[in-house]
Amino acid sequence: MSEIESCDLFVIGGGINGAGIARDAAGRGLSVVLSEKDDLAEGTSSRSGKLVHGGLRYLEYYEFRLVREALIEREVLMNAAPHIIWPMRFVLPHSPEDRPAWLVRLGLFLYDHLGGRKKLPGTRTLDLRRDPEGAPLLDKYTKGFEYSDCWVDDARLVVLNAVDAAERGATVLTRSPCVSARRDGGSWLVTTRHTTTGEERQFRAKVLVNAAGPWVTDVVTRVAGSNSSRNVRLVKGSHIIVPKFWEGQNAYLVQNHDKRVIFINPYEGDKALIGTTDISYEGRAEDVTADEGEIEYLLSAVNRYFKEKLRREDVLTSFSGVRPLFDDGQGNPSAVTRDYVFDLDETGGAPLLNVFGGKITTFRELAERGLHKLDKFFPAMGKDWTEHASLPGGEIENADYELFRERMKETYPWMSRALRKHYGRLYGARIARIAGNATSLEGLGRHFGGLLYEAEVRYLVENEWAQTAEDILWRRTKHRLHLSEAEQAAFAAWFAEQKAEAA
Repeated sequence: MSEIESCDLFVIGGGINGAGIARDAAGRGLSVVLSEKDDLAEGTSSRSGKLVHGGLRYLEYYEFRLVREALIEREVLMNAAPHIIWPMRFVLPHSPEDRPAWLVRLGLFLYDHLGGRKKLPGTRTLDLRRDPEGAPLLDKYTKGFEYSDCWVDDARLVVLNAVDAAERGATVLTRSPCVSARRDGGSWLVTTRHTTTGEERQFRAKVLVNAAGPWVTDVVTRVAGSNSSRNVRLVKGSHIIVPKFWEGQNAYLVQNHDKRVIFINPYEGDKALIGTTDISYEGRAEDVTADEGEIEYLLSAVNRYFKEKLRREDVLTSFSGVRPLFDDGQGNPSAVTRDYVFDLDETGGAPLLNVFGGKITTFRELAERGLHKLDKFFPAMGKDWTEHASLPGGEIENADYELFRERMKETYPWMSRALRKHYGRLYGARIARIAGNATSLEGLGRHFGGLLYEAEVRYLVENEWAQTAEDILWRRTKHRLHLSEAEQAAFAAWFAEQKAEAA
C-alpha cells in the first residue's frame, strides 16, 4: 500500500450527487477525492427517464417547493450544458376517466408559473382531432395539452461533472470502492481498493461525504461504522426501448388507470423510451432488472392511448434502476418525496455528511447546499459558483446550440450530418478534441460501425475514465443501440486487445 495521501473532502459515490459535490467543492478550492465502486453513473444515474423537469405529477402531492426549485434548476442547467440538455414538448392527451380536465389545466398553469420560466414556451390546449400531435392517438381522445420540459443525457451529465471536478484538481477514482473508513484523531482514514488490480490507496480526509445513493445506508453502517436516524426507501423504476412509432419530435405523457403517468419519449433518433414504473424494492441494487410484469404494464399503458399496438417482441431492450428516495413514511411508492435530506454527524471532530434522496434535476442545488453544511469546517473555501458556470462542452455562446450546430457545418463539412450531431450532442464545444487535425473520416481512425470511430474511443479512455467496452457503448455513448451484435463483439475484442497491449 502506498503512503497516506491527504485531502479536505473524500466523496463516496460516483453518481450525479457525488460527482456534483466533488465538482462544486473542487471549484471552491478544496482538495477532493471522489471514489466510485464501479463506473461513473453505473447505478441509478444512468437508468433514469433522461429528463430535467420540475415533476408535474408532484404537484398532486403538494410538493410545491420541490417543483418550484426544480423548475428554476431546469433553466440553470439548460444554460450550463445546452449540448446534453435541450427542450422537449410533451403532449398530454386528456382521459376523462382519470384526472378531470380542470385539474390538469390548473396543474399546468402552476407548472408554467412557479419557477419563473424564461426560455421555454408555455402550455397550449390541443384539439387532438385536428392538431397533428393527435394523429397517432385513438380517436376517442379529442382534447389534450402540450407543455415544456427538458431532455438530458443522464450518464453524460455525471461524467461531465466528474471531468470538471478533475480539471479543477479533484482526484477521481473509478472501480475503487471505499473498503473502510474510520475516524482517527479528528479526521478520517479512508482505504480504497481497485476491483481489477487490487491496488489499495489510503487517504486522510478532514470530511467524509456519503453520496452512495442506494448504498448510502450500507456506507453509514458497514464502511464508516456510524449510524443515522435517516433512511432511504428503495423504489424500482424500469424503462423499455422500442422502435419509434409516431411522426415528429414531441413526446407524450399518458395517465394510467392507477393514476401513474408514463412518459413516451423520442430516443436516439429512431427509437422511443417508455417509462417508468414505481415499485418498492427489497433486493440488492446491483441485481435490479425489469421484470415481465413491468414490461407488460408499460406496453398496456401505451396501447391504451395509441392506434399502433405495441407487442412484447417490439421491445428492443429494457433497463431498470433503483431510486434511493428519502423515506418519509409514505406507503405508496409514487407518493414518496423526491426531495433530499442531509444528515451531518460530527462525532469525534471528524464530520460525516450523509446524503439521502435527491433527483437529477436538483443535483447542482443539492451539491451547493451540501457545501453550505460544511462551510464551518472550511472557513477559507470559496463562495458559490456553479449557478452561472458551464459544464465541459457547454461553453457555447449564449447557450445557443442551434447557432453552434450551424458553425459545426462550416468547421467540419466532411462529417455527415449524423456524425456532427452525435459529436455535438455528446461533446459540445469540445468536439475539436476528438476530431483533432482530421480532414476526412479516415483521419478519425478505425471505424467500428454506425458512428463509432477510434478517435472517440481514445478520447473517452484518456479523458473520461472509460475502461471497458460497455463504458463506451452504453454509458459514455449509446452506440450499443446502433451496432449489430457482431459489430459490438468485434469492438469489444479490439478494445480488450488494446488494453492488453497497453498493460
